[in-house]
Amino acid sequence: MAGYSSHMVATALLLTLCGFCSAFEVNRFSLLMPNVTPYRPELYLCTPVKVDYSKSYYIIGFEPNATMQTAHHMLLYGCSKPGSRSAVWNCGEMAAKDETIEMASPCGMGSQVIYAWARDAPKLELPEGVGFKVGGKSPIQYLVLQVHYATIKPFEGGKTDDSGIHLHYTERPLEKEAGVILLGTGGFIRPMTVEKMETSCTIHEKKVMHPFAYRTHTHSLGRVVSGYKVTRDRTGADQWVLLGKRDPLTPQMFYPVVNQQPITQGDTLAARCTMQSNRNRTTQIGPTNDDEMCNFYLMYYVERDSPLQKKYCFTEGSPFYNWSSHLNNIPEDASSL
Repeated sequence: MAGYSSHMVATALLLTLCGFCSAFEVNRFSLLMPNVTPYRPELYLCTPVKVDYSKSYYIIGFEPNATMQTAHHMLLYGCSKPGSRSAVWNCGEMAAKDETIEMASPCGMGSQVIYAWARDAPKLELPEGVGFKVGGKSPIQYLVLQVHYATIKPFEGGKTDDSGIHLHYTERPLEKEAGVILLGTGGFIRPMTVEKMETSCTIHEKKVMHPFAYRTHTHSLGRVVSGYKVTRDRTGADQWVLLGKRDPLTPQMFYPVVNQQPITQGDTLAARCTMQSNRNRTTQIGPTNDDEMCNFYLMYYVERDSPLQKKYCFTEGSPFYNWSSHLNNIPEDASSL
């Protein structure tokens, strides 16, 4: 993995130089893998860029540079500090010890997901006036690209990879700051069963969130992923508002939410992944393609405010956690399209 030592410095310099661009201009910065050669299946690699701390930038669009034949999925993290100072490192946190390359988490401090891509999803443009604030006094001082390589067949013969994301950004200050909260589970799926992996969490921060996009993610066992805003009325009855529902094996892009009702303090976010296993073995929630994942990403903005401090909403998942122990009036169609 030698030869990447200048990547982090070079990319940081490029992003800083864009400070000379017009304040109202939309610019593009490419955060790509620096021609890596994935050396084993189910490998997660990360590469960072330091954002110019002297001013703020607002990311307003994401243009993927990848195909599902090459990359299983990609995540873009915002970090206060990166997990490593290396140009490239192994960031498969649940992987076995790797003697080939340094291992570390994507972020060392202040981890949050900004964008996610899989299954040939197209580019994403945020609504007018909405952007992810990075650099300056933002907690996001580094951007870290994570790419999951499920197979190494495309790289036989020493072929290299530059998968990544072209970021569209502006220096014009925006009053609507974007954020992402990721809902997910642990747990496992029993053999030859339909399992409902569920998660929920209450919003305790005094914020007004305006949801505008959602994304689902599972591996091969996922059939339906649904996400909701839940509000408990004075009688103790839960009122469910659908945010999004999707077959997760369709392109895993961010889709417009079904309902844009604001989410406020005291509301609960809830998500369910309906999994169908025809396997004769138990399937764990985990990082490889033989494992499963249950993720519902909700993208939102806050106006003249900063996004939630809470970035993740995870439970132990099935069979340890279920909605019925915490919520009522559960929609009967939460597992159907």
